[in-house]
Amino acid sequence: MSDSKPIGLFARYLTLWVFLCIVAGIALGSLFPAGFQALGGMEVAHINLPVAILIWAMILPMLLKIDYSALHKVWDHRRGIAVTLGVNWLFKPFCMALLGYISVYHLFASFLDASMLDGYFAGLVILAAAPCTAMVFVWSKLTHGDAQFTLSQVALNDVVMVFAFAPIVALLLGFASVTVPWETLLLSVLLYILAPVLVAYVWRKHLLKRGTFDLVLQRLDPLSMAALLLTVVLLFAFQGQAILQQPLVIAILAVPIVIQVYGTFGLAYLLNRRLGVQHSVAAPSALIGASNFFELAVATAIALFGFESGAALATVVGVLVEVPVMLTLVSIVNRSKGWYEQPLK
Repeated sequence: MSDSKPIGLFARYLTLWVFLCIVAGIALGSLFPAGFQALGGMEVAHINLPVAILIWAMILPMLLKIDYSALHKVWDHRRGIAVTLGVNWLFKPFCMALLGYISVYHLFASFLDASMLDGYFAGLVILAAAPCTAMVFVWSKLTHGDAQFTLSQVALNDVVMVFAFAPIVALLLGFASVTVPWETLLLSVLLYILAPVLVAYVWRKHLLKRGTFDLVLQRLDPLSMAALLLTVVLLFAFQGQAILQQPLVIAILAVPIVIQVYGTFGLAYLLNRRLGVQHSVAAPSALIGASNFFELAVATAIALFGFESGAALATVVGVLVEVPVMLTLVSIVNRSKGWYEQPLK
Protein backbone atom coordinates (compact mmCIF):
# COMPACT_ATOMS: atom_id res chain seq x y z
CA MET A 1 0.00 0.00 0.00
CA SER A 2 2.69 2.49 0.92
CA ASP A 3 4.42 2.05 -2.45
CA SER A 4 1.38 3.32 -4.31
CA LYS A 5 1.04 6.56 -2.37
CA PRO A 6 3.72 8.58 -4.22
CA ILE A 7 2.01 7.85 -7.54
CA GLY A 8 -1.39 8.87 -6.21
CA LEU A 9 0.04 12.03 -4.66
CA PHE A 10 1.82 12.86 -7.90
CA ALA A 11 -1.31 12.38 -9.99
CA ARG A 12 -3.62 14.21 -7.62
CA TYR A 13 -1.52 17.37 -7.45
CA LEU A 14 0.12 17.11 -10.88
CA THR A 15 -0.42 20.74 -11.88
CA LEU A 16 0.92 22.03 -8.57
CA TRP A 17 4.07 19.86 -8.66
CA VAL A 18 4.90 20.88 -12.23
CA PHE A 19 4.31 24.56 -11.48
CA LEU A 20 6.53 24.41 -8.40
CA CYS A 21 9.26 22.62 -10.36
CA ILE A 22 9.14 25.25 -13.11
CA VAL A 23 9.44 28.06 -10.57
CA ALA A 24 12.21 26.23 -8.72
CA GLY A 25 14.09 25.59 -11.95
CA ILE A 26 13.96 29.22 -13.09
CA ALA A 27 14.97 30.43 -9.63
CA LEU A 28 17.84 27.97 -9.27
CA GLY A 29 19.09 28.66 -12.77
CA SER A 30 19.15 32.39 -12.03
CA LEU A 31 20.72 32.08 -8.58
CA PHE A 32 23.37 29.53 -9.53
CA PRO A 33 23.99 30.07 -13.27
CA ALA A 34 27.55 28.73 -13.24
CA GLY A 35 26.56 25.44 -11.64
CA PHE A 36 23.70 24.80 -14.01
CA GLN A 37 25.73 25.91 -17.01
CA ALA A 38 28.23 23.25 -16.02
CA LEU A 39 25.45 20.64 -15.78
CA GLY A 40 23.97 21.84 -19.05
CA GLY A 41 27.36 21.58 -20.69
CA MET A 42 27.67 17.88 -19.84
CA GLU A 43 26.60 16.85 -23.33
CA VAL A 44 27.50 14.34 -25.98
CA ALA A 45 26.17 15.18 -29.45
CA HIS A 46 23.78 17.73 -27.89
CA ILE A 47 22.30 15.10 -25.56
CA ASN A 48 22.51 16.24 -21.96
CA LEU A 49 23.86 13.40 -19.82
CA PRO A 50 22.18 14.32 -16.49
CA VAL A 51 18.82 14.51 -18.27
CA ALA A 52 19.58 11.24 -20.06
CA ILE A 53 20.16 9.54 -16.70
CA LEU A 54 16.83 10.86 -15.42
CA ILE A 55 15.08 9.66 -18.58
CA TRP A 56 16.49 6.19 -17.98
CA ALA A 57 15.05 6.28 -14.46
CA MET A 58 11.69 7.21 -15.96
CA ILE A 59 11.50 4.71 -18.81
CA LEU A 60 13.02 1.56 -17.30
CA PRO A 61 9.91 0.64 -15.25
CA MET A 62 7.81 0.66 -18.42
CA LEU A 63 10.36 -1.27 -20.45
CA LEU A 64 10.53 -3.88 -17.69
CA LYS A 65 6.80 -4.49 -18.07
CA ILE A 66 7.11 -5.40 -21.74
CA ASP A 67 6.69 -9.06 -22.62
CA TYR A 68 9.22 -9.10 -25.45
CA SER A 69 8.03 -12.48 -26.67
CA ALA A 70 4.67 -10.88 -27.54
CA LEU A 71 5.97 -8.02 -29.70
CA HIS A 72 4.68 -9.76 -32.83
CA LYS A 73 1.15 -8.97 -31.66
CA VAL A 74 1.74 -5.27 -32.35
CA TRP A 75 0.35 -5.87 -35.87
CA ASP A 76 -3.05 -6.08 -34.18
CA HIS A 77 -2.67 -2.36 -33.45
CA ARG A 78 -1.93 -1.33 -37.03
CA ARG A 79 -4.70 1.31 -37.04
CA GLY A 80 -3.05 3.10 -34.12
CA ILE A 81 0.31 2.85 -35.89
CA ALA A 82 -1.20 4.33 -39.06
CA VAL A 83 -2.69 7.24 -37.13
CA THR A 84 0.60 8.05 -35.41
CA LEU A 85 2.63 7.87 -38.61
CA GLY A 86 0.05 9.98 -40.43
CA VAL A 87 -0.07 12.82 -37.91
CA ASN A 88 3.69 12.75 -37.33
CA TRP A 89 4.77 12.95 -40.94
CA LEU A 90 1.82 14.16 -43.02
CA PHE A 91 0.24 16.67 -40.65
CA LYS A 92 2.41 18.01 -37.82
CA PRO A 93 5.34 19.64 -39.70
CA PHE A 94 3.01 21.31 -42.20
CA CYS A 95 0.64 22.44 -39.46
CA MET A 96 3.55 24.03 -37.62
CA ALA A 97 4.77 25.72 -40.79
CA LEU A 98 1.36 27.37 -41.13
CA LEU A 99 1.11 28.30 -37.44
CA GLY A 100 4.69 29.54 -37.36
CA TYR A 101 4.21 31.66 -40.47
CA ILE A 102 1.06 33.29 -39.08
CA SER A 103 2.57 33.84 -35.62
CA VAL A 104 6.08 34.97 -36.50
CA TYR A 105 5.46 37.00 -39.65
CA HIS A 106 2.03 38.44 -38.88
CA LEU A 107 0.41 38.21 -35.43
CA PHE A 108 3.52 38.89 -33.33
CA ALA A 109 5.95 40.33 -35.89
CA SER A 110 5.86 43.80 -34.32
CA PHE A 111 7.06 42.37 -30.99
CA LEU A 112 10.02 40.49 -32.47
CA ASP A 113 13.39 41.50 -33.89
CA ALA A 114 12.85 41.66 -37.66
CA SER A 115 16.30 40.20 -38.32
CA MET A 116 15.41 37.09 -36.30
CA LEU A 117 12.04 36.24 -37.87
CA ASP A 118 13.37 33.74 -40.41
CA GLY A 119 15.34 31.97 -37.69
CA TYR A 120 12.35 31.74 -35.36
CA PHE A 121 10.23 30.27 -38.14
CA ALA A 122 12.93 27.77 -39.09
CA GLY A 123 13.32 26.61 -35.49
CA LEU A 124 9.60 25.98 -35.14
CA VAL A 125 9.53 23.90 -38.33
CA ILE A 126 12.60 21.88 -37.31
CA LEU A 127 11.03 21.16 -33.92
CA ALA A 128 7.78 19.86 -35.40
CA ALA A 129 9.56 17.65 -37.93
CA ALA A 130 11.28 15.60 -35.23
CA PRO A 131 8.94 13.19 -33.38
CA CYS A 132 9.95 12.24 -29.84
CA THR A 133 12.08 9.20 -29.04
CA ALA A 134 12.51 8.99 -25.27
CA MET A 135 9.92 10.82 -23.19
CA VAL A 136 7.00 9.13 -24.94
CA PHE A 137 7.72 6.04 -22.83
CA VAL A 138 6.97 8.19 -19.79
CA TRP A 139 3.72 9.57 -21.21
CA SER A 140 2.60 6.07 -22.18
CA LYS A 141 3.37 4.75 -18.71
CA LEU A 142 1.39 7.55 -17.04
CA THR A 143 -1.65 6.76 -19.20
CA HIS A 144 -1.37 2.98 -18.77
CA GLY A 145 -0.59 2.66 -22.46
CA ASP A 146 0.22 -0.58 -24.21
CA ALA A 147 3.97 -0.98 -23.68
CA GLN A 148 4.55 -3.24 -26.70
CA PHE A 149 2.79 -0.79 -28.99
CA THR A 150 4.73 2.17 -27.60
CA LEU A 151 8.12 0.52 -28.10
CA SER A 152 7.28 -0.64 -31.62
CA GLN A 153 5.85 2.75 -32.62
CA VAL A 154 8.87 4.67 -31.34
CA ALA A 155 11.24 2.30 -33.14
CA LEU A 156 9.25 2.66 -36.37
CA ASN A 157 9.24 6.45 -36.05
CA ASP A 158 13.01 6.42 -35.72
CA VAL A 159 13.34 4.40 -38.92
CA VAL A 160 11.07 6.82 -40.79
CA MET A 161 12.98 9.78 -39.32
CA VAL A 162 16.21 8.61 -40.91
CA PHE A 163 14.63 9.04 -44.36
CA ALA A 164 11.95 11.72 -43.88
CA PHE A 165 13.29 14.31 -41.42
CA ALA A 166 15.79 16.06 -43.69
CA PRO A 167 13.57 16.16 -46.84
CA ILE A 168 10.59 17.58 -44.91
CA VAL A 169 12.70 20.29 -43.25
CA ALA A 170 14.34 21.12 -46.57
CA LEU A 171 10.97 21.32 -48.32
CA LEU A 172 9.35 23.57 -45.71
CA LEU A 173 12.36 25.88 -45.34
CA GLY A 174 13.18 26.02 -49.05
CA PHE A 175 16.65 24.54 -48.66
CA ALA A 176 18.33 22.42 -51.30
CA SER A 177 19.35 20.01 -48.55
CA VAL A 178 19.55 19.74 -44.78
CA THR A 179 22.51 18.31 -42.92
CA VAL A 180 21.14 15.96 -40.28
CA PRO A 181 23.17 15.72 -37.06
CA TRP A 182 23.52 11.97 -37.42
CA GLU A 183 25.55 11.64 -34.23
CA THR A 184 22.59 13.02 -32.24
CA LEU A 185 20.03 10.85 -33.99
CA LEU A 186 22.04 7.64 -33.78
CA LEU A 187 23.17 8.23 -30.20
CA SER A 188 19.57 8.87 -29.17
CA VAL A 189 18.44 5.59 -30.72
CA LEU A 190 21.25 3.79 -28.92
CA LEU A 191 20.77 5.62 -25.63
CA TYR A 192 16.98 5.68 -25.41
CA ILE A 193 15.91 2.53 -27.27
CA LEU A 194 18.55 -0.12 -27.93
CA ALA A 195 20.49 0.10 -24.64
CA PRO A 196 17.54 0.43 -22.21
CA VAL A 197 15.56 -2.27 -24.04
CA LEU A 198 18.51 -4.67 -23.76
CA VAL A 199 18.98 -3.82 -20.07
CA ALA A 200 15.25 -4.19 -19.38
CA TYR A 201 15.08 -7.51 -21.25
CA VAL A 202 17.96 -9.05 -19.29
CA TRP A 203 16.84 -7.55 -15.98
CA ARG A 204 13.23 -8.69 -16.49
CA LYS A 205 14.33 -12.30 -17.05
CA HIS A 206 16.50 -12.13 -13.94
CA LEU A 207 13.74 -10.66 -11.76
CA LEU A 208 11.12 -13.13 -12.96
CA LYS A 209 13.49 -16.00 -12.29
CA ARG A 210 14.11 -14.76 -8.73
CA GLY A 211 10.45 -13.94 -8.12
CA THR A 212 11.16 -10.29 -7.24
CA PHE A 213 9.69 -8.68 -10.35
CA ASP A 214 6.63 -7.04 -8.72
CA LEU A 215 8.63 -5.85 -5.71
CA VAL A 216 11.25 -4.12 -7.85
CA LEU A 217 8.59 -2.44 -9.99
CA GLN A 218 6.87 -1.08 -6.90
CA ARG A 219 10.13 0.42 -5.70
CA LEU A 220 11.02 1.88 -9.09
CA ASP A 221 7.72 3.68 -9.69
CA PRO A 222 8.22 6.44 -7.06
CA LEU A 223 11.79 6.89 -8.31
CA SER A 224 10.46 7.27 -11.83
CA MET A 225 8.06 10.03 -10.77
CA ALA A 226 10.77 11.84 -8.82
CA ALA A 227 13.01 11.72 -11.90
CA LEU A 228 10.25 13.29 -13.99
CA LEU A 229 9.88 16.22 -11.59
CA LEU A 230 13.65 16.67 -11.36
CA THR A 231 13.81 16.73 -15.16
CA VAL A 232 11.38 19.66 -15.18
CA VAL A 233 13.58 21.48 -12.66
CA LEU A 234 16.73 20.90 -14.73
CA LEU A 235 15.23 21.89 -18.08
CA PHE A 236 14.02 25.20 -16.70
CA ALA A 237 17.18 25.78 -14.66
CA PHE A 238 19.32 25.39 -17.79
CA GLN A 239 17.33 28.23 -19.40
CA GLY A 240 16.54 30.23 -16.26
CA GLN A 241 18.48 33.33 -17.32
CA ALA A 242 17.17 33.24 -20.90
CA ILE A 243 13.59 33.05 -19.62
CA LEU A 244 14.06 36.10 -17.43
CA GLN A 245 15.98 38.04 -20.10
CA GLN A 246 13.59 37.35 -23.01
CA PRO A 247 10.25 36.42 -21.46
CA LEU A 248 8.14 38.01 -24.20
CA VAL A 249 10.00 36.31 -27.06
CA ILE A 250 9.81 32.94 -25.32
CA ALA A 251 6.09 33.40 -24.61
CA ILE A 252 5.43 34.34 -28.25
CA LEU A 253 7.34 31.35 -29.61
CA ALA A 254 5.52 29.08 -27.17
CA VAL A 255 2.12 30.02 -28.66
CA PRO A 256 2.37 28.13 -31.99
CA ILE A 257 4.16 25.23 -30.28
CA VAL A 258 1.39 24.79 -27.71
CA ILE A 259 -1.36 25.11 -30.34
CA GLN A 260 0.38 22.57 -32.56
CA VAL A 261 0.87 20.08 -29.72
CA TYR A 262 -2.77 20.25 -28.62
CA GLY A 263 -4.04 20.23 -32.20
CA THR A 264 -1.96 17.22 -33.23
CA PHE A 265 -2.92 15.35 -30.08
CA GLY A 266 -6.62 16.10 -30.57
CA LEU A 267 -6.57 14.96 -34.19
CA ALA A 268 -4.78 11.70 -33.37
CA TYR A 269 -6.96 10.96 -30.35
CA LEU A 270 -10.19 11.52 -32.27
CA LEU A 271 -9.00 9.54 -35.29
CA ASN A 272 -8.13 6.61 -33.05
CA ARG A 273 -11.56 6.74 -31.45
CA ARG A 274 -13.26 6.91 -34.84
CA LEU A 275 -11.26 3.88 -35.99
CA GLY A 276 -12.19 1.88 -32.90
CA VAL A 277 -8.66 1.70 -31.46
CA GLN A 278 -8.58 0.62 -27.82
CA HIS A 279 -7.72 3.31 -25.30
CA SER A 280 -4.44 1.72 -24.17
CA VAL A 281 -3.18 2.11 -27.75
CA ALA A 282 -4.90 5.38 -28.62
CA ALA A 283 -3.30 7.12 -25.63
CA PRO A 284 0.35 6.53 -26.59
CA SER A 285 -0.53 6.88 -30.28
CA ALA A 286 -1.86 10.41 -29.73
CA LEU A 287 0.91 11.37 -27.30
CA ILE A 288 3.66 10.11 -29.61
CA GLY A 289 2.04 12.09 -32.41
CA ALA A 290 2.04 15.28 -30.36
CA SER A 291 5.48 15.21 -28.75
CA ASN A 292 8.82 16.37 -30.19
CA PHE A 293 12.41 15.10 -30.30
CA PHE A 294 13.90 18.30 -28.89
CA GLU A 295 17.53 17.07 -28.75
CA LEU A 296 17.58 16.46 -32.50
CA ALA A 297 15.74 19.73 -33.16
CA VAL A 298 18.20 21.77 -31.09
CA ALA A 299 21.20 20.06 -32.71
CA THR A 300 19.83 20.64 -36.22
CA ALA A 301 19.03 24.30 -35.55
CA ILE A 302 22.52 24.94 -34.19
CA ALA A 303 24.14 23.10 -37.09
CA LEU A 304 22.19 25.08 -39.68
CA PHE A 305 21.94 28.53 -38.08
CA GLY A 306 24.36 28.74 -35.16
CA PHE A 307 24.17 28.62 -31.39
CA GLU A 308 22.94 32.22 -30.96
CA SER A 309 20.35 32.06 -33.75
CA GLY A 310 16.62 32.55 -33.52
CA ALA A 311 16.21 28.97 -34.73
CA ALA A 312 18.18 27.63 -31.78
CA LEU A 313 16.12 29.73 -29.35
CA ALA A 314 12.85 28.50 -30.89
CA THR A 315 13.86 24.87 -30.43
CA VAL A 316 14.91 25.59 -26.84
CA VAL A 317 11.42 26.97 -26.21
CA GLY A 318 10.20 23.59 -27.43
CA VAL A 319 12.28 21.99 -24.70
CA LEU A 320 10.65 24.19 -22.06
CA VAL A 321 7.13 23.60 -23.37
CA GLU A 322 7.46 19.85 -23.90
CA VAL A 323 7.16 18.43 -20.39
CA PRO A 324 4.49 20.65 -18.79
CA VAL A 325 2.27 20.63 -21.88
CA MET A 326 2.58 16.88 -22.39
CA LEU A 327 1.69 16.31 -18.74
CA THR A 328 -1.56 18.21 -19.29
CA LEU A 329 -2.29 15.89 -22.22
CA VAL A 330 -1.62 12.91 -19.95
CA SER A 331 -4.23 14.31 -17.59
CA ILE A 332 -6.72 14.77 -20.45
CA VAL A 333 -6.17 11.20 -21.63
CA ASN A 334 -6.73 9.75 -18.17
CA ARG A 335 -9.78 11.88 -17.42
CA SER A 336 -11.41 11.19 -20.80
CA LYS A 337 -11.08 7.39 -20.77
CA GLY A 338 -14.76 6.91 -19.90
CA TRP A 339 -15.84 9.16 -22.75
CA TYR A 340 -13.38 7.54 -25.17
CA GLU A 341 -14.71 4.05 -24.48
CA GLN A 342 -18.35 5.00 -24.99
CA PRO A 343 -19.82 3.53 -28.20
CA LEU A 344 -19.88 5.90 -31.15
CA LYS A 345 -23.33 7.10 -32.13
